[in-house]
Amino acid sequence: MRSALLVALTLATVLSAAARAEVAVTIAYLEQQVERPPTLSNLEPVPEDLGLAGAALGVEDNATTGRFLGQSYALEVQVVPPGGDWRAAALRARAASDVLVVNAPQDALLALADMPEFADALLFNAVAQDDALRDADCRANVLHTIPSYAMRADALAQFLGKRRWDEWALVVGTQPSDEAFAAALRRSAAKFRLEIVDERVWAYDADIRRNATQEVPLYTQDLDDHDVLVVADELGDFGRYFLYNTWEPRLIAGSEGLVPRAWSPVVEQWGAAQLQNRFVAMAGRPMRSEDYAAWAAARTVGEAVTRTGKADAASLRAYILSDRFELAGQKGRAMSYRPWNGQLRQPIPLVHPRAVSALAPIEGYLHERSELDTLGLDAPESGCDRF
Repeated sequence: MRSALLVALTLATVLSAAARAEVAVTIAYLEQQVERPPTLSNLEPVPEDLGLAGAALGVEDNATTGRFLGQSYALEVQVVPPGGDWRAAALRARAASDVLVVNAPQDALLALADMPEFADALLFNAVAQDDALRDADCRANVLHTIPSYAMRADALAQFLGKRRWDEWALVVGTQPSDEAFAAALRRSAAKFRLEIVDERVWAYDADIRRNATQEVPLYTQDLDDHDVLVVADELGDFGRYFLYNTWEPRLIAGSEGLVPRAWSPVVEQWGAAQLQNRFVAMAGRPMRSEDYAAWAAARTVGEAVTRTGKADAASLRAYILSDRFELAGQKGRAMSYRPWNGQLRQPIPLVHPRAVSALAPIEGYLHERSELDTLGLDAPESGCDRF
C-alpha cells in the first residue's frame, strides 16, 4: 500500500513538472526613442540600453528561477528611432507577445494602449512618470513600474516635513518634465502642509559652467527666506551648479542634491547590492531608475507566472492586481500594485551621490491600508475609472 502511494506521488510530481514545462513566456520590450534637448553637461550621457538592460536582467532572473520549475523565458526587442514607425514596431512586438514592457513617453504609450490590437494585452510602463497616466488618462491595460512624479515629490515632502524644513524656495526649468515635477512638488507641499515661500523660473541660456559662482549667488540673493532650495530640473541641465553657490547656505533637493529616485547605485541594503552587481556584470554600468522599472516589470511577470502557472495576459493581470501578489524589489518591503490605477507600490530612496539619506515612506506618516499609499495618488485622489 505504501509502495503504491509512493509511486502515485512520484507520478503526480512528474506529471506536474511536465505540465509546468509547457509554460514558455515571451516578454516583448518596445521602446520609442526621443530626441533629448541639449544640456550644459555631458558628464552623464544617457546609456543607449537604458531600460532595455533592466528588462534583459529581469528576464535572465526569471529564467534562472524558471529553470527549476520547467518554465522558459525569452525577450523580444523592438526599438523605434526618433521619427520611426511606432505602430509597425508595436504590431511586431504584439505578434511576439501579449505582455510588453514599454519605454515610451506618455503620448506614445497612450496611442499604444488605445490600439485595438492591444485591448487584451498587458503593458508595463517603465518610463513615463506623468501623473495623468495614474489619474484621468489611465488605461486598464497599462500597469506602472516607474514611480510617478507625485510619488517622488511626496517622498521628498515627507522627509523635509519630518525634519521641519517646512519653507521651500522652488526653482523650475523650462522643459515639460521640469514643470511636471514642479506641479507634483506644489501638490505635495500642500498635501503635507509645507509652504513654497518663493518660486522662480530658470530660463537663462548662458553657459553657467564657467561663471556659476557669479550667476547663482545673484539669482538666489533676493529669494524669500527659506529652509530648502528645491530644484525641478529633470534633464540635469542647470541644477547641479546651484550646489554650494547659493547666496545663503541652504540644502538643495529635488532633481539635484537630495533626490527621490526609483533606484540609485548607492542603494545597498535588502539584497540591493547583489542586484546591482548582477546588473553591472551584464551591462557594464550602474543601474538607473528606468532600468530598475523595466527589471521590476519583467520580474512581475515571472512572479505571476510562477504562482499561477499561466502566461496569458488576462490571467497574469488578474493575479498581479489581486491582494495575493507580492514582488520582492530589494527595497526593504514587499511591493504590490494599486488596484485603482495599476501603479506599483514601492519605497522611494532619497539619495545623494554618495549614500541613501532615507527611504520613504518616512516613519510617522500613517495610512489605513499601507504606508506605501502615502506616496502618490491614493484611491480617493485618483480620477482613474478604468480599473
